Amino acid sequence: MKPRIFRFHFLVRSGLLLGLALFSGLHLDPGPTWDCPAVVSAAESPSTSSSDAGTGHTKSASLVLIALVVILLSAKLGGALLERFRQPAVLGELICGVILGNLSLLGFHALDYLKSNEVIIILAEIGVIFLLFEVGLESNVREMLEVGLSSFLVALVGVILPMLLGWGLSAWFLPQAGTLVHVFIGATLCATSVGITARVLKDLGKTSAKESRIILGAAVIDDVMGLVILAAVTGIIKAAARGGEGISVVSIGFIILKAIAFLVIALWIGSRLSPKLFSLASRLNVRGMLLTTSLCFCFFLSFLASQIELAAIVGAFAAGLILDPVHYSNFRERGEHSIEELLHPISSFLVPIFFVLMGVRVDLRTFADPSILGFALALTAVAILGKQACALAVVERGLDRLSVGIGMIPRGEVGLIFASIGASLMLGGSPVISSSTYSAVVIMVILTTLVTPPLLKVSLTRGDRKKKLRDEARTTVVR
Repeated sequence: MKPRIFRFHFLVRSGLLLGLALFSGLHLDPGPTWDCPAVVSAAESPSTSSSDAGTGHTKSASLVLIALVVILLSAKLGGALLERFRQPAVLGELICGVILGNLSLLGFHALDYLKSNEVIIILAEIGVIFLLFEVGLESNVREMLEVGLSSFLVALVGVILPMLLGWGLSAWFLPQAGTLVHVFIGATLCATSVGITARVLKDLGKTSAKESRIILGAAVIDDVMGLVILAAVTGIIKAAARGGEGISVVSIGFIILKAIAFLVIALWIGSRLSPKLFSLASRLNVRGMLLTTSLCFCFFLSFLASQIELAAIVGAFAAGLILDPVHYSNFRERGEHSIEELLHPISSFLVPIFFVLMGVRVDLRTFADPSILGFALALTAVAILGKQACALAVVERGLDRLSVGIGMIPRGEVGLIFASIGASLMLGGSPVISSSTYSAVVIMVILTTLVTPPLLKVSLTRGDRKKKLRDEARTTVVR
């Protein structure tokens, strides 16, 4: 069967299965609330019989199961459709989530419980931990230190300038919001999606180009900086929520220091303990020991990060940075797969849940307000402008600075992670990122991710043409 025909059949079959799942959802009434399982309600009410509790629990499990069918099928269907247009699959997952979350506008309410279902939310949170763990595994501290001055300066400007621009824009559009809200919105513009940029460069066959090495190095570095900023801002907001708006400069400095210290200490101690941990684990000749040890290591650091009021993803990213193939060489010598290969099936299940849920939380009704739509477009313009400015920090001569700036534009999954954390943080009795602001941030993420592949392709092609003309001119002069 030809590849195109196969893909067409795959899309048709996936669509039919998704339709069947949605039809099945019509026959499952989610009930008035879904925040607490029926078993808890049964335990609180002595008059409820055990058979009624068991029935409620079974019904709750059925809702979760059909929700997973809908989420996973829609994620793969959306990803396949977007990849046909040479766009990242994550965009398809996000767009399908937006569609599922707004079916109520068409009178279909069977999936409304997805927005508040505790089980789905927890699975999504674990999924984002897996995502950051994988990003950390693909990164290398030594390579980050060796990428040179240009990558560091590009990353530094690409973090500071977008944050300041986002802060100022938020203060202009949302004057009624507090300063910490403006700071957090600015922080959502900091990081760059390493995965999306790397995918585009790989598709273009440009991963070995010097501009590409600068882009990828800077993207990894500003992800680390972005996580430190996220941890610091989150800590400041939590401290302000506990003790009011009056938070001292000393407290802010302590929170920032705590975030940096966690990463440094985790990397220093972890890099020394993990070889011994994996060596000890390798003596237990039990199937799946490498995966179990890796997951325990990741979850434990995520737990430690959350205990000191940092985002759990900071610990997951640190765990990925620490683990090196050398640490588990004993497992590899026995013929076992790498950690990345072992994690892939699990992340293929959990990570799409996160992206679809992020889309589900977008309320399209907020865009009926022209000011929200204007804020989304302005946020997108600032996000692009801020990353373009970082291209000026390239110190080497003769490089294509425009391509470097374009390669740093996509926010992708990193922007969504920041937005989701902001939506869960409470300040003064309301979320830091409101539903309307969250929708604006998601639109910014979608637009910055959509424009990068075509712009980067045009820019790199133009740069190659210029280099070829320069080389031809030099050859002519020599002759």
